[in-house]
Amino acid sequence: MSWYTFVVQDGFGRNIDYLRVSVTDKCNLRCVYCMPPDGVKQVRHSDMLRFEEVLRVCSAAARLGVCGVKVTGGEPLVRRGLTGFIRALKQSACLKNVTLTTNGLLLSGFLDELLEAGIDAVNVSLDTLNKDVFRAITRSDGFEQVLYSIHAAQEASISLKINAVPMRGVNEADIVPLAELARQKNVHVRFIELMPLGLGARILPIPQAEVKAALTQAFGTLEKFEGRLGNGPASYYSAAGFAGKIGFISALSHSFCGSCNRLRLTGTGLLKTCLSSDIGVDLKAVIRSGGSDAAIDAAFRSAVMLKPAGHDFHTNQHVKKNMYSIGG
Repeated sequence: MSWYTFVVQDGFGRNIDYLRVSVTDKCNLRCVYCMPPDGVKQVRHSDMLRFEEVLRVCSAAARLGVCGVKVTGGEPLVRRGLTGFIRALKQSACLKNVTLTTNGLLLSGFLDELLEAGIDAVNVSLDTLNKDVFRAITRSDGFEQVLYSIHAAQEASISLKINAVPMRGVNEADIVPLAELARQKNVHVRFIELMPLGLGARILPIPQAEVKAALTQAFGTLEKFEGRLGNGPASYYSAAGFAGKIGFISALSHSFCGSCNRLRLTGTGLLKTCLSSDIGVDLKAVIRSGGSDAAIDAAFRSAVMLKPAGHDFHTNQHVKKNMYSIGG
């Protein structure tokens, strides 16, 4: 199967070749920076894009030069039929790679199906290696199951990344132990700066410089890795004796807006131009009004041209937005 060789550009000359696709707002965890303890009112099933509709969007994206799709949630594995959707996505959309972000609770039970479907890589969110801290962050006792899923994914030789969010007064002590996973195994551990979205705005982030200083003290000099690992904005570093890499995604202290290459499709069909912005195009409306493939392509292009020059998290006006409804 071949893929398209050109890439659509936005109004600032950035190549848009990456699409993050949320397939559900449901999640089986209640992480303190994302959801309230009792969960949230769920979007009606009829208001969510059907998988065949998501496939039409992803095919349009591929026609316009998008080569990578990240499937997200909520927790994507709670949506029935996900592995069949990934199989169809791999077979029909002419994409270089299709990857998945998960909290890991259900991952071990789906590994065989995911591999058979052709998944290219998996990201597992894990903010701590302490069982009690895990319970405090996620309001769940699923720590051992997540570790088992990570081990099972490693045994299956699936390309694996661990995503961790350092939070002041919550998991500082876990920064070095989490990085140790990348020393021992060929897994890439990425530290993601907490952004002031929804409940996350109440928690203090730990900036990249502080995390990097702690890792340098523990492991020695971190050497910048100039290669590319995946489609996203992470900058990667190598350390002596490490099997994997250490990554940083730091939208606040090290903005990457100038090279941002992505759009986000929410579960309800809004093609968002930026995580911090409400600007976007309602593709569900285009599709359900009988829109042709050409109409979807045109709507996708219009969204690309609406993409802002940069985020506006510095304005601190995002406390009413929530990551679970946008897509992780």
